[in-house]
Amino acid sequence: MPARLDDLSASFRRDLRAEGRADRTATVYLQSVRFFSDWLAARDRPTTVDQLERAAIRAWLAELADRLEPSTVVTRYKGLRRFCRWLHAEGEIDADPMAGMEVPKAVDKPVPLLSDDDLAALLRGCAGKDFQSRRNEALLRFLLDTGCRVSEVCGLTLGDLDLNREAASVTGKGNKVRTVYFGARTARALDRYLRLRAAHRLAHDPHLFLSQRGPFSPDGVRNLLTGIGAAAGVKDVRPHRFRHSWAHDFLLAGGQGPDLKRLAGWSTDTMLERYGSAGADVRAREAVRRMRRGDRV
Repeated sequence: MPARLDDLSASFRRDLRAEGRADRTATVYLQSVRFFSDWLAARDRPTTVDQLERAAIRAWLAELADRLEPSTVVTRYKGLRRFCRWLHAEGEIDADPMAGMEVPKAVDKPVPLLSDDDLAALLRGCAGKDFQSRRNEALLRFLLDTGCRVSEVCGLTLGDLDLNREAASVTGKGNKVRTVYFGARTARALDRYLRLRAAHRLAHDPHLFLSQRGPFSPDGVRNLLTGIGAAAGVKDVRPHRFRHSWAHDFLLAGGQGPDLKRLAGWSTDTMLERYGSAGADVRAREAVRRMRRGDRV
């Protein structure tokens, strides 16, 4: 009897973990397998490995393309492709059904940058002196000043933070450790938060940012930011908006691409180009205004 996809998914997760893949990466890959399984079940087809047929996968992707953003379809494609490659390598299937299948085309939409007015509104919502307000301000300012990924922020521990140096050690993708830096106001916000954190019932937990139930998960931070944004009247407040805004500010201030790449934890120039595209017109305009060659002659 063919193996069930959900059983193989558990083995696939263990393999990803053994390879050192980030939890978020594994989750995204496994979502593709689950969604494909759900698609099969909705059509009264067995959710077993023998149903991973090229025609079925194409039909599933085509239906996704009718209702989802192109970038999301690409994500689902990549997750299932990685799963199929693993099945083939493990000998669970004789041939990879997605071998040679074209990657769906994705049109990147510029991520809207956070304006100074947006940030001021968000920070006004964290103006209290209670634990939650102090934590929220520290979290917002840390995201803004460092451009860290949400998974990196959730993984921060007390020992990673150095307020005197205004720096922190973060562990990024592939377990690569790098140093990020923040400003005096962020250091002050973190200091205020840490003083209240010391009295928290979970103060013994090494994770830096705590909720009432324990350390924050990436989804927990996303939900928190959505709530802060809604209260402040700022739409679509997500961790990646802080990361894109940080990258834009760095380049606008005259920072160099290789330095940004190092600070952001990118191993290729692809992400540098993607994040740099947000606000590129603004930076070009400001560069021309600073140059003003015609005004000097």
